[in-house]
Amino acid sequence: MESRAAENVVLDAGVDAPAPRRRHGTGHGAAAVIESCKMGITRLVTITAAVGFVMAALTRAWSWSLLLAGTVALLGTALSAAGANAVNQWMERARDGRMERTKGRPLPSGRVTPGAVLWSGVALCALGVGLLFVAGPAPAVISLACVVSYVAMYTPLKTRSSLNTFVGAIPGALPPLIGTSAALGGGFESLSHPIGLSLFAIMFVWQLPHFLAIAWLYREDYEAGGYVMLPHVDPDGRVTAGAMTLWSWALVPASLLPAVFMPEVVGVVYPIVAIVTGLVYAVFCVRLALTRRRADARVVFFASIAHLPLLLIVMVGEGVARSVLT
Repeated sequence: MESRAAENVVLDAGVDAPAPRRRHGTGHGAAAVIESCKMGITRLVTITAAVGFVMAALTRAWSWSLLLAGTVALLGTALSAAGANAVNQWMERARDGRMERTKGRPLPSGRVTPGAVLWSGVALCALGVGLLFVAGPAPAVISLACVVSYVAMYTPLKTRSSLNTFVGAIPGALPPLIGTSAALGGGFESLSHPIGLSLFAIMFVWQLPHFLAIAWLYREDYEAGGYVMLPHVDPDGRVTAGAMTLWSWALVPASLLPAVFMPEVVGVVYPIVAIVTGLVYAVFCVRLALTRRRADARVVFFASIAHLPLLLIVMVGEGVARSVLT
């Protein structure tokens, strides 16, 4: 999954070594490994895969085989996402030790050994991708693409280029395709289905203002860790705020794609919610671009957290309701 050379890249970049490891019991170590899997992110990834599965499944007749495909897709997605996060934590353990918001993580704080996290992550990735082959080759390949792009492209790029945010949005946007392809038989032809592509577009665009807001709020921390985020090369914040504003406006048409391509599944309610909430979110970003205040960046961050779940809940809710009532 990741060679020793990757560890040397991290440690040779002038970063202090992690804090000395402390020995703990097996239970504590297991809990620390689970924490290294970043369960919040794993949960979000699994939820977006579930949304993709449900929306695509609404175009098919329900059956036990479909239910099995959904169960396998979600479990495989969760395992592979958890594994990728653990490998990411292993790669960034030294840099995390230099950042206030991450120095308490299991590896920099010495609550678990690097080997335990690395090999647990590799095993989870292999198990998740392997399990997804039960749902079909397409879900497994997409999951593998998520893992590789996250740990082998996005993670190393974070210390080299501010474009890492755009590259990192790719593995974050792919999980809905795991769900849609599993629901549509698992073949590669399923990857061209409009609902999967629409959800990919929503997730890709949504991540950009969301993570740029995080980079803005924690720019000093990221600099201490040696990460090259956009605010690092944009001290006055004009470019960062402009990019956030641009992508927030792009999110409005992107969020309407499911209604455009699948009007039989998504009807009137979802487009109205998508337009109203999208415009409110875009206005928050415009205000940040005008003021460039930390408080307004925080508003954008929390607005993004509220915006995406609302979109997905309304989309699935309306799709299921229309399926039951028609």
